[in-house]
Amino acid sequence: MSREPARPIVTLAELLAMAGAFSRQSDWTVIDQAMIDEFADMIDDHQFIHVDPERARQTPFGGTVAHGFLSLSVMGGLAGALVPALDNQTMSINYGFDRIRFVAPVRSGGRVRADVSLVDANVNDKGYVALTYACALQVEGEDRPAIAADWLVRLYFSDP
Repeated sequence: MSREPARPIVTLAELLAMAGAFSRQSDWTVIDQAMIDEFADMIDDHQFIHVDPERARQTPFGGTVAHGFLSLSVMGGLAGALVPALDNQTMSINYGFDRIRFVAPVRSGGRVRADVSLVDANVNDKGYVALTYACALQVEGEDRPAIAADWLVRLYFSDP
């Protein structure tokens, strides 16, 4: 994977002000057959559309495609390297997703990048900031993203 722009470190006030205004894109990265095969072994999903190039050529995909969860994981890693961190952050957690759509396949050898926009940021009375990001995994040369998702993150921070 390529080197991403530096992750911004911001104050709480700056982070809250970024809602609706923060948007970044990662660099392009390749999802190749070796990555797909390794992921198939890791999750024990060897469906032919992922691991058998000869058989997969007979499908509408025209070749092997990445697992949806591999694409989602790649998107999360790329997006996570771009999003702001608090200057007094103690940890962050992936809280989940309100919505994930696997819109289009990522063919083996395809180049992808993450688009991430901060939609909402709120301080919770339990001591964390609840963030909602609109994310997409773009595939180079394709009109539709591979994935569109609303990603929920919690940032925990120490008192100033």
